[in-house]
Amino acid sequence: MRRVITPQREVLNKLARDDYPVIDPCDRVFFWDVYDHLVRLHDLNESMRDLVGGALDAYLSVINNRMNEVMKTLTVITTFFMPILFVAGFFGMNFFELVAHMTKWTAQPAFIVCS
Repeated sequence: MRRVITPQREVLNKLARDDYPVIDPCDRVFFWDVYDHLVRLHDLNESMRDLVGGALDAYLSVINNRMNEVMKTLTVITTFFMPILFVAGFFGMNFFELVAHMTKWTAQPAFIVCS
């Protein structure tokens, strides 16, 4: 809309102000009227553009705040489960029976401490 109105406004401004031999001086009033309407449309278009931009900024702010809350929740869950999953993954390996000098990792006190 803006790309259409702005060039037309310029052209009608020239037609209403300048002295062209093909345009009767009495008809310039009509060009002024159309030019005035285009100026009003341009101002209305700009104000609507600002309103839509403000609404978009508010929407993006709400979405960003909601995403921050989700990220906080996921961070708490990850912080809680990470040590447990590390211990379960470490002791879930099946290499302790193959190496003889690592038997103290699989002894009863090690499992009591980690439980």
